[in-house]
Amino acid sequence: MHAKSPTFPLATALRAAIPRYTPKILKDDLVAGLVVSLVALPLAMALAIAVGLPPRHGLYTAIVAGVAAALFGGSMVQVSGPTAAFVVIVAPIVRDFGLHGLIWCEIMAGIMLLVMGFARLGKLIHYVPYPVVLGFTAGIAVTIATLALNDLFGLGITDLKGAFLQKALAIFAQLPQTDFADLAVGLATLVTIFLFPKVTTKVPAPAAGILVGLLLSWALTSCGFHIETLNTRFSYTDATGVLQQGIQPYPPVLHYPGDGDNLFALPTYKEFRMLFNSALIVAALAALESLLSASVADSMTRTRHDPNAELSGIGIANIFSGFAAGIPATGAIARTAANIQAGAKTPVAAITHALLILLYVVTLAPWISYTPMAALAALLIFVSWRMAHLHQFVRIVELAPRSDIVVLLTCFTLTVFIDMVAGVTVGMVMASLLFMARVAEATHLHVSEPGKPDIAHGELPEGTMVYRMEGPLFFGSIDKMLEGAEAIPDSVNRLVIDLMHVPVIDMTGMVGMKTFLLSVARPGRDVAVCGHKDVTERIRRKIAGTAFAAHVHMESSVSDALKS
Repeated sequence: MHAKSPTFPLATALRAAIPRYTPKILKDDLVAGLVVSLVALPLAMALAIAVGLPPRHGLYTAIVAGVAAALFGGSMVQVSGPTAAFVVIVAPIVRDFGLHGLIWCEIMAGIMLLVMGFARLGKLIHYVPYPVVLGFTAGIAVTIATLALNDLFGLGITDLKGAFLQKALAIFAQLPQTDFADLAVGLATLVTIFLFPKVTTKVPAPAAGILVGLLLSWALTSCGFHIETLNTRFSYTDATGVLQQGIQPYPPVLHYPGDGDNLFALPTYKEFRMLFNSALIVAALAALESLLSASVADSMTRTRHDPNAELSGIGIANIFSGFAAGIPATGAIARTAANIQAGAKTPVAAITHALLILLYVVTLAPWISYTPMAALAALLIFVSWRMAHLHQFVRIVELAPRSDIVVLLTCFTLTVFIDMVAGVTVGMVMASLLFMARVAEATHLHVSEPGKPDIAHGELPEGTMVYRMEGPLFFGSIDKMLEGAEAIPDSVNRLVIDLMHVPVIDMTGMVGMKTFLLSVARPGRDVAVCGHKDVTERIRRKIAGTAFAAHVHMESSVSDALKS
């Protein structure tokens, strides 16, 4: 556990780590950083390609955002960078607005995240229901895995357009054109990734899988087969103006708004308006993923992150990533778990992983460029499998209440066939409505019968009736709570309204109580409202100034009301 800053939610993890840092912790962090860098390197390239950009943009994100989020965040062992969850959001932004639009979209999102962090909204993550989270992540996983089949099978489809169903049908129609050399490389990579942990866990399975794909690609190329690689797919212009194949061996460069390159020209007001909604979605997903990942890290290490600092840190990371021409970044659950399993203790491990990726780019780019596209597609399929959480998905369908199952399947279906925004939005609305229905069902009304003992208070004085409500008094339950008003006979001269078990009351509840009191309060009848002070005070203020207010008084308990 580390200390939180009460006024400045920024870099709280690093500030807590520095006083207790030792050479032993440094060694553990360096080893963990090395392990995670081997996982993050191919994944960063694969994710950039998946959104429609050259691999260098994913590498720049892993480097810049990886350092910034660790420096300024609130989790000891969180690793941040590009993640698969962003693919279905970022790809349309790249398609519709280009790299310039994406850059400013993530910069705007970063500013929003900073505001969220300083406004201390980190705890809001707890208000997102698990079926919604699992539904949209599983939906994203299906989408990514389906699109990755294009490179896994070597189909050569250069432009997959339309909705998910159209893309899936286009891939299916192209299957007769499968390149079996590419497929062999992809399947070898995929099998290695899945089975390698049974051999050893000291080497990351994704790194081993990519290495097997590289070796098989080299062998097949030597035999005369054509294998699609980063070298054959991508190119760049070097410092002398000559076109080169593969990924460029240059470190990321931080630009500033309006820097000579048109990519960093300030957006016009029209562009700002068009990008605002996308930026809001990126910010929301970055916040959700980062805080979920940090929570997973807490459960694995028995530590506690600072959610507000985490939001601020990932906000700064996205701003810097944007100015480095990267793609949006967030906390990465799989890389964070690998970081913990490798022995990470502080944010230095995440910083180390980012600096090592930088070292790989500037020294090993010509060799990295031989990575087969089918191997990267296999890595994306593996990531999708991990994202889908199939076991949890099936368990919810088997064991959860019907309402949660409906939310899960709705969110999943809409995410796959429409988009993530529709899935999450409808899922949240449905979950909220179903929850309110369950709360309303859990509320109860008890009205004593004239001349008979009350269930809770025993014998009542003659002419006295107790009207007891139990549960929240809000817009979803107010009708149920007040449906017994007609059961109050005219002979009752003392009505005790027992709200002692009403924890909260909203505006609709206050309006309903005002209407109810108007119908039951009359000359010759004493009406006592009993409940917690915050509830009765709200009702008192609501009926103040009405003609019947003189016949209503507030009591702190039912026993006091019965004695008065």
